[in-house]
Amino acid sequence: MALAIFFAVLAAAGNALGTVLQRRAVLNVPDTRAQGLLLVRDLLHNPAWLVGILGVVFAALFQALALRSGSMAAVQPVFVLELPLALMIGGIVFRVRVSRKTWAAVACIFVGLAVGLFAAAPSGGRSQVPGMWWMPALAVVVTVGAVLVLTGLRRPHGPARAACLAAAAAIGNALTAALVKSAMEVLSREGAAGFLLAWQTYGFAVAGSSSIFLLGYAMQGGPLIASQPALTLGDAAVGFCLGGTLYAESPRLGLWLVPALLGAALVFYGVFALSRSRCLAECAAPGGEEDATRQGERPAAAAM
Repeated sequence: MALAIFFAVLAAAGNALGTVLQRRAVLNVPDTRAQGLLLVRDLLHNPAWLVGILGVVFAALFQALALRSGSMAAVQPVFVLELPLALMIGGIVFRVRVSRKTWAAVACIFVGLAVGLFAAAPSGGRSQVPGMWWMPALAVVVTVGAVLVLTGLRRPHGPARAACLAAAAAIGNALTAALVKSAMEVLSREGAAGFLLAWQTYGFAVAGSSSIFLLGYAMQGGPLIASQPALTLGDAAVGFCLGGTLYAESPRLGLWLVPALLGAALVFYGVFALSRSRCLAECAAPGGEEDATRQGERPAAAAM
């Protein structure tokens, strides 16, 4: 399990790097070209976006290794680390100074995650999902995701639009993880030929690529303080649920629920504290230092 957590942390770091670089690329797209295929075309010609995609690709590889060696219910919650890691990387990329309160919120996330995973310790389950279980799971996940996308696209530019689209991307990420775990089991049993013939392989490719583009629209649709919490908490929560329903993984119960819930509470507090922090707002601001100055804050560049 320790190896799975290690790979999951590396995957979270890759996703955080991809998120920040994709955000920077989106901010460079003119408003007149920030919709439809024009947005996609401009992003594909932006080096920052391409490096961000590379980070996401490496994150997917590490995630596959994590899911191969550990339970989905334990691996997916680790992705809440994307938010504090994105903040730290964003502080470097956007030249933003991280405050003490922000570091305290980061500590809450790390401590809460460690306590929660140790107390819950998801175990058991099956290595492969029976075919009959996929249909209802796919129907529910796709329906909820579609509702979120339609709701987000109907909202004007702002936090609500970004949160809905990011939540849809989070659901896609969790579904991708479930399909990756299934495909990796096929690979271990049937080799490369079976892996290439398995529907799960093409399923996670479609779900994963759709989530990447949904995240791009979420970044363009509103501030990072709305999209990133929805992405990280949604991915962890849906991933944990899919691990329990599809793979029959179960956490420890009884008195272990007390520290598990305490850890979850610390994580939620840390995430929402970060979502309201001025440091993250500066990372998300299109004007960077200029916006921070208008808000009466000292730009990080001046403090360095």
